[in-house]
Amino acid sequence: MEIPRIVIAGTQSGAGKTSLTLGLTALLRRRGLKVQTFKVGPDYLDPGYLTRASGRPCYNLDGWMMGRDYVENLFHRMAADCDIAVIEGVMGLFDGADAVSSDGSTAQIAEWLRAPVLLVIPAYGVARSLAATAQGYAQFEPGVNVVGVLANQCGSDSHVVILREALNANCGLPLLGWVRRGGLPALSSRHLGLLSATARSVPDDLINQLADALSSCLDIDEILRIARHAQPLAASAAASPSSSFRKWRLGVARDEAFHFYYPDNLDALCNAGCELVFFSPLADGNLPENLDGLYLGGGYPEEHAAELSDNKTMLEQIAGFPKMIYAECGGLMYLSEGIETKDGSRHPQAGRIPAWVRMSSVRRALGYVEVSFTRETFWGMPGETLRGHEYHYSELTRQPEWDTAYSVTRRRDGVNFLEGFQRGSVLASYAHLHFASRPKAIDNFISYMSAELKKPVRPPSGKTPATILI
Repeated sequence: MEIPRIVIAGTQSGAGKTSLTLGLTALLRRRGLKVQTFKVGPDYLDPGYLTRASGRPCYNLDGWMMGRDYVENLFHRMAADCDIAVIEGVMGLFDGADAVSSDGSTAQIAEWLRAPVLLVIPAYGVARSLAATAQGYAQFEPGVNVVGVLANQCGSDSHVVILREALNANCGLPLLGWVRRGGLPALSSRHLGLLSATARSVPDDLINQLADALSSCLDIDEILRIARHAQPLAASAAASPSSSFRKWRLGVARDEAFHFYYPDNLDALCNAGCELVFFSPLADGNLPENLDGLYLGGGYPEEHAAELSDNKTMLEQIAGFPKMIYAECGGLMYLSEGIETKDGSRHPQAGRIPAWVRMSSVRRALGYVEVSFTRETFWGMPGETLRGHEYHYSELTRQPEWDTAYSVTRRRDGVNFLEGFQRGSVLASYAHLHFASRPKAIDNFISYMSAELKKPVRPPSGKTPATILI
């Protein structure tokens, strides 16, 4: 079955891709269409916005972390029951994992999925030059099918006429949409980019305002026609059957402080037999009962450090949890002795990791990483690898005197360092891993959990809930 699809790409970060994709998605839904959204790259924030706009979970597509077969299969599985798939790009169309190839870029995903591309170009201060930009992007890689332009930050109506004439006369690409400067409502921002999408931060009114603003300046009929005439896709391999038997109860922290998870990572855990039990370290008084392990994902614990610190019963239970715990980035921060915010305030946390975390005004890490295991972990054996990314403004104030299970190599500059702090059944790291880069990682995790369940339950070494100081 062919899946109508369109990619919204940009010439650069900040071109307006997210606002235009949100508005387009809302307009398509107003026509009664079922829309599946995707986001290129290792982004957690934009997918939340796209989920709000579409009413369905948004999935990431990342060529470097996932590989082609996985991307194609995931796309088919998630979009098979929809009327159209809308894919938001990352950065500029050709920006990805390195400077010499399309690996990890929007262009790579567009080529693999044979998806037509609408190019968002900031038009402020340009006229005929817009056509030169569009032509350069359209011709840069033959396998990438740029089919039209969306001009953002336009001036007057006469400016739009000039842009349309320049495109028609010089490169043959149609102007399929345009937005006046200040014509779209602003999306809230925070130090990591967009504010996390919740019903409060991204109300229905905001989505409707974006749709209203674009309703008269997007050629929806032509965009739909292009999406429906996308080139045929090769048949996708059948999806792995989902296990109907839930043998392991895995507690997953999910609230405004912890919500950075790849949904297909969670799907993979479910398919392997895990029952995911979501809980809120912010709001819940106790951990869910009968858990076999904890997964503490990333998010914004620093923005909620005081509230997390005040929930002492939850902190005591996390501190004394006797089974396996896997923590990524924000989860690592939560397991630390405490978080020191940028204003110098200090907020004690669970105390499992013997170090404080300090927030910085300067970004400490951004980009893809490859993790090679230096010892046995939940996810694999020594020498095996997983791919992921880092993005954080915090740092540990000292190196915990724990084993390091990861040899981490940054894709951007090749710098290598030891990380992945492991002691007993706790593993914590700043790296956000994607399991698609090594599908057997899930099997390792399940095997590890099964082995842990056979061991006698003991409280963490040296601490019990009654003696934790918070």
